[in-house]
Amino acid sequence: MKILIDADDAATGLKKVIVEHLKDKGIQVEDLDYLGRTPGAAYPEVAYNLAKKVQAGKLDRAILICGTGLGMAMMANKVEGVFAGVCHDVYSAERLRASNNAQVLTMGARVVGEEVAKTIVDAWLKAEFQGGRSAPKVESMRKLEKESFNK
Repeated sequence: MKILIDADDAATGLKKVIVEHLKDKGIQVEDLDYLGRTPGAAYPEVAYNLAKKVQAGKLDRAILICGTGLGMAMMANKVEGVFAGVCHDVYSAERLRASNNAQVLTMGARVVGEEVAKTIVDAWLKAEFQGGRSAPKVESMRKLEKESFNK
């Protein structure tokens, strides 16, 4: 499994914690470090950069972290084919993947502490899309997304 990760200036500390947590679990993680390459960039650019890589389909999943996780999710969802959701609890993280087949988890460094963030990431990574009753709903989201992006 390969995970992409990035964060804005409000969340670089939590990003480092999550990167180390993933590496300790033997998970391949690539820190895009958009801020390091583009000083002064804000969360929209950070999220867009990562979401475009998700759109290209060259990874398993991705994580974005900002102050609340909200702006990152909003921006990532502006890229066609990308499903992102903000999670601040374990159950939501599990359902984000299991029910909604989202590739991108977003979190807020000002909302969750380091240990909670690790459990959220673990739950999301462990979960797999279950299909079943959720499959037609996800397919409907994809269809409506195409309609919206291709007008």
